[in-house]
Amino acid sequence: MNLTDSVNPLALLRPGRPIAGISAILLPFTESGEIDWPGFTAHVERTARAGLVPAVNMDTGYGNLLSPNQRAAVLDATRSTLGNRPFVAGASVTDRAGASFDRDGYIRSIAAIVSRGGTPVVVQSFGLTGLPDGELIRAYETLGEHCDGFIGFELGTMFAPFGKIYGAAVYRDLLGVRKCLGAKHSSLKRDLEWQRLRIRDEVRPDFKVYTGNDLAIDMVMYGSDYLLGLSTFAPDLFAERDRMWAAGDPGFYELNDRLQYLGFFAFRNPVPAYKHSAAMLLKLRGWIGCDATHPASPTRPDSDLAILREWLDGVSTRG
Repeated sequence: MNLTDSVNPLALLRPGRPIAGISAILLPFTESGEIDWPGFTAHVERTARAGLVPAVNMDTGYGNLLSPNQRAAVLDATRSTLGNRPFVAGASVTDRAGASFDRDGYIRSIAAIVSRGGTPVVVQSFGLTGLPDGELIRAYETLGEHCDGFIGFELGTMFAPFGKIYGAAVYRDLLGVRKCLGAKHSSLKRDLEWQRLRIRDEVRPDFKVYTGNDLAIDMVMYGSDYLLGLSTFAPDLFAERDRMWAAGDPGFYELNDRLQYLGFFAFRNPVPAYKHSAAMLLKLRGWIGCDATHPASPTRPDSDLAILREWLDGVSTRG
């Protein structure tokens, strides 16, 4: 295959395909700036009951802004809430531009997740994305030696400065890392994700391409699964949408459109402020008591509340 060839998305359509949904959990805060643990655990439980796999210590959960002790506390609370049910968690290290690859830091982070029964999501860092292509793949191979399996992650710099979208050839090599079960793709570009789906179909059909494109959540129609921050706004509605697709229910399209409108609104610039949008909506739904965010995270204007309330009223009365 010529990696520069364009992809015909119609050839990728997968009507009726069951969708594997992973939802990045918002970490809520109280007015005093403390973590809202009851609100967090209730949302983890709510997400799992809806049929989605909870993902913690991701960007939506301020994973890169938390201290190691806070990340460990999130893992403990998640395990306690879910019992033996599955979850995934961000395996991350904190570094600076120009830093070396922190192999030992990643191994410690992976061990903390595996010891609690979770599946690691290897979050990028300056040290990891700064590696030459061959060394990058070897780094993933090395990390795979410390778990039964992990999920990779490509993150656009609009989300975090340490992110990187890999070239198609590197992505193909990543599929050769057998412990890599799938990878979240967050470029917000359909063509790049379609390219990855074609590579997956040709090279390793069991590999999961988890869309992270909150501006194109219909990528599930083409064979992507998802690991989204947007789904934390409404795990119940995402699960309903997914069931409709699997059943061939045309109601999928209307519900997907309504959810996509929310995605465009919440993920406008500055993109990281979507977490405040999520907190606003969860509060409007009565699921958390405060719409505060991590103090290092950007916020939205109060005027957003009226739009979110109108969206919630519309989705509640559809059909």
